[in-house]
Amino acid sequence: MNQCPWFCIALLLIAALSVSCESPTHESRHGAATPRSESGALDLASEWPFEGPPRLWARALGPGYSGIVVNEDRLYTMYRSGSSEVVICLDAGTGETVWEHGYVSMPAEGQDTDYGEGPNAAPLLADGRLCTIGFAGVMHCLDPATGEVLWSHDLRSELGGNVVELGYSASPVEYADTIIALVGGRGQGAVAFDKQDGHIVWKNLDFEASYATPAIMRIHGEDHLVAFMATEVVGADPGTGELLWKYAIRNQYPQNICAPIQVDEDLVFISTGEAGSRGLQLVKDDAYRVEELWSTTRVQCFYGSFALVGDTIYGTSGFQSGSRMSAINARTGEIVWRVRGFNLSHVVAIGDLLVLLDDEGKLTLASPGPDGLEVHAKARILSSPALTPPTLHGTVLYVRDQREIVALELALSNRTKPAGPPHLE
Repeated sequence: MNQCPWFCIALLLIAALSVSCESPTHESRHGAATPRSESGALDLASEWPFEGPPRLWARALGPGYSGIVVNEDRLYTMYRSGSSEVVICLDAGTGETVWEHGYVSMPAEGQDTDYGEGPNAAPLLADGRLCTIGFAGVMHCLDPATGEVLWSHDLRSELGGNVVELGYSASPVEYADTIIALVGGRGQGAVAFDKQDGHIVWKNLDFEASYATPAIMRIHGEDHLVAFMATEVVGADPGTGELLWKYAIRNQYPQNICAPIQVDEDLVFISTGEAGSRGLQLVKDDAYRVEELWSTTRVQCFYGSFALVGDTIYGTSGFQSGSRMSAINARTGEIVWRVRGFNLSHVVAIGDLLVLLDDEGKLTLASPGPDGLEVHAKARILSSPALTPPTLHGTVLYVRDQREIVALELALSNRTKPAGPPHLE
């Protein structure tokens, strides 16, 4: 991992990461999560002025890669301030601070800070709780209205979680009355905490935690916690932590960043570095087993997030200058097309359009076709490195880099004038 370039902390986000395309009934998120097309058509502009979509507001924010979560008129993210990590709640309409909760937390022994000290993981909104995980594994559950601490755990010093070298990046996920976090280590690969008071409901799995945020998937009529751990993807019962299935896949580091994507009731897409991509079919007999339907090394998720539209997955594949925008049939593994000219990006699908935010802070609006992308507009809106997934709420896109957070209006009829000039440096 010490040879990993700076964007290797895509965290999903980056978890990471999440990227999120929020709907009123889907408020979580995920540091390295899967973008989702919103249901229903949005009245979006099909082109932008030279400087990009109008800014509704912009404000300074400290460093960090934590994703942005929106709930009605408030948004939540995290940043670092000296020796402290800060959870911040902002007014979604103005960017003004509603509340902040800061706590002292420095990187743990064995963690690499050459690429920053995070925080990396996106917060999770779950039934009146705001749950966060910091760079060194300090987990908080807060009141989203006030920032009051309801309960907390230290995943490293208290629970003995494995060292996640570039910082904890997987967001927690909600299941029933629990919040599940990837802790890592023998017998505690994942741990479920009671949502109300934080006591441990179960801990299980003998795998080391990695960077990808897990997901709850409905497979053969049963709920599965699907987690891309350090050297395998696993499926577990989210109610007990019992292992249901596993599939070994190891990239060159070894760590995995990009979240798994559910294609169908029994089909899961995974992608990582040099090991490439797989289509995994879950077969249920007396027990679950995994059948590899297809594999390819031509599509490699080193960084960013992919978007599923119908049977096609879109995302940037490859490494640094060799990256390409790719379209792959998730059922067959057929490469529909690969085109150059796109940096490593997060991809959000909105109806028939794709919005790409690359690691240099360029935002692109494009339509996928049979042979590639038709680019409608492109603008530099952030400073590099811009590794945090964008969050779409209605027609407003929230983005951030290491200096500021910005709200952009993507609607056809812009609601307000731009707030400040774009970043062109």
